[in-house]
Amino acid sequence: MKIARKILPITDRYDGTKFFTKQNGKTYGTLLFLVVLTVEFTDVVFAVDSIPAIFTVSRDPFILYTSNIFAILGLRTLYFLLLHLMHFFDYLKYGLGLILIFIGFKMIISMGPEAYHIHHTTSLILITSILCILIVFSILFPKKNKGEK
Repeated sequence: MKIARKILPITDRYDGTKFFTKQNGKTYGTLLFLVVLTVEFTDVVFAVDSIPAIFTVSRDPFILYTSNIFAILGLRTLYFLLLHLMHFFDYLKYGLGLILIFIGFKMIISMGPEAYHIHHTTSLILITSILCILIVFSILFPKKNKGEK
């Protein structure tokens, strides 16, 4: 946001749903423009961050490019979906942590001269199982002190 403010003149207020507004005959970006710029920049950062993980799945350039495009288009939606699901399923965050550990482990063992490859079906079954087990566990054994969070 600081860089955008240095490059573009930005107002300190919103102007309805407009990205740009005129003040004293000069065009300024609105705070809404800064918000959208920040969200889209974050999407690009997440897509670039996912490139090493994609190499554990495939070396096919088509898969690499399309998965990053889909990441840019869908990560924000997935984030907000997970954010709302976390309140319903108390143990889901632990499952996501386990999945990240598994992906990191898979990335590490797939590198180097003695690389080992875990089949895609095995990965998908493991990830789905972790999510399903912890969702069922959250339903069967909810945390008792939910109101104190």
